[in-house]
Order: sequence, then structure tokens, then C-alpha cells
Amino acid sequence: MREISVKDIISTVKNLCIDANYNLGEDVEKALKEGYQKEESPTSKETLNQIIENVQIAKQGEFPLCQDTGFAVVFVDMGDQVFVKDGNLFDAINEGVRQGYKEGYLRKSILGDPIERKNTGDNTPAVIHMNVVKGDKLKITVAPKGGGSENMSEVKMMKPSDGVEGVKEFVIDMVRRSGSNPCPPIIVGVGIGGTFEKCAEMAKRALLREVGERNPNPFYAKLEEELLEKVNKLGIGPQGFGGRVTALDVHIETFPCHIASFPAAVNIQCHAARHKEAVI
Repeated sequence: MREISVKDIISTVKNLCIDANYNLGEDVEKALKEGYQKEESPTSKETLNQIIENVQIAKQGEFPLCQDTGFAVVFVDMGDQVFVKDGNLFDAINEGVRQGYKEGYLRKSILGDPIERKNTGDNTPAVIHMNVVKGDKLKITVAPKGGGSENMSEVKMMKPSDGVEGVKEFVIDMVRRSGSNPCPPIIVGVGIGGTFEKCAEMAKRALLREVGERNPNPFYAKLEEELLEKVNKLGIGPQGFGGRVTALDVHIETFPCHIASFPAAVNIQCHAARHKEAVI
């Protein structure tokens, strides 16, 4: 059994919150630059150029990439040989979020109650997804999720007879209806299978995969490529100005499901596809 202090967890989460909001991942930045080369519309090409410039300004000046610094979504892979010392894991994560959003001068967007609409003032609580794995390490991924892209999400309890064509239609229709709202070029996370809540969690977890990394199952890898091509043919383009680059990638995750069910979910990420991870 390996002990990990809550102090280390707090410090790690704090730094991840700041890093994720200041520094876009190299995979996303590379994909944006490749999109710039592919884009043919002058207006959309200039839009991509401004997005790329914004990435550089944020990185060099240590500013948030976007004014919406998101809901702090945290994915935890906890080794079965880990013992959290001197406190509670979830409390430590929330304290890390609290410190990170304060010290990083990140916008606090979280309301304590969805009806009363009073801001908590520190961007807590975080949404935490917990997974127990083998080993004595604690892997923490912080994925700030902005409201604009999060609103462009949907779970659909399809009929088993809808099959793969039903999934394709659902994903394409969801992107079409989203239009410019999620600040394209986007990354499309898709969850297929499981239950109502499981497919939604998979769709969000799919956004953590590096741009260009395919599903290990050849069938779903091919489906990702097909959906990416179809999404980009919609012509929504960067920030909705039209063009060839509506999405940077489509990522699919799957899970076994009930014989009577066929759930699917779409969770769209904006071009500020922020997430950073650390292993303690």
C-alpha cells in the first residue's frame, strides 16, 4: 500500500487547472495548423489564423485561452494500492480547484443551485469521474468544459434496429443543429452502449484522447474517420463562417449494453479543447 498526501493532490489539481486553461495541448494546436492549411475560405482561414494566434498569446502571456474557463471536470484513475493520507480525495480535488481558479485568475462560473443561480465564487464543486485501476499510482486529468460546447450535448435512447446508420444520423444531425454554438472547429465525443448515464460519460471521456488517435477496434476507427469526413462536409466551418474545417476529429468509445437498449451520446468540445493530466 502506498500513501499519497492530500497536500500533493491539492497542489497537483491546482496546477492542472491553471495549466489546462493557459496551454492548449500540442495535438490540438497541430490539428488547428493543419486545418489552416486545408481551409479554402479566406474568411475561415483568417479565423483559424486568429485562433492559432490566440493560443500563442495565452501560452506566452500566461492568460486563459478563453474567457469561459469552464466547469472543472476531473477524471481520476486510482490505483488499488493507493491510500489517501490526511483527508478525503474528493475534498482535496475541490480544494485544488478552488486554489487553481483563484491563483490563476480564472473565471468562476459555477452556480450552487441550478434554480437559485447563485455563484459559488470559487468554481467548485468539480464534477469527478472515479475509476479504480491496478497499481500504486494516482492519475488525475483536469478537463475544463465551457458552457457553450457543453450545451451542445445529447443522449439518445435509440432502438436496437437503428444500428450503425442510426448512430451516424444522430451524430451528424447533432453537429448540424449545433452550428456555430460550440465554437468550431470542434472535437466530437461519441459514446455508444452502456446505460443512459454511461454513454454520456463515455462521450465526454472520448474527448481526452489525442487528436488523430483512433479507436483500437478497426470497425470503430473506420467509423470515426467516416463521421469526421461527413461532419466536415456540412460546411459549418471555423466559428460558423463556412468552410472545410468544422471538426478536428471524432472519437468514439463503446461499452456493452442491454439486449433491449441502444443508447448513444454526443458531447462536443470547442476548439479550446483543454485537458491536462498528472500522475502522482
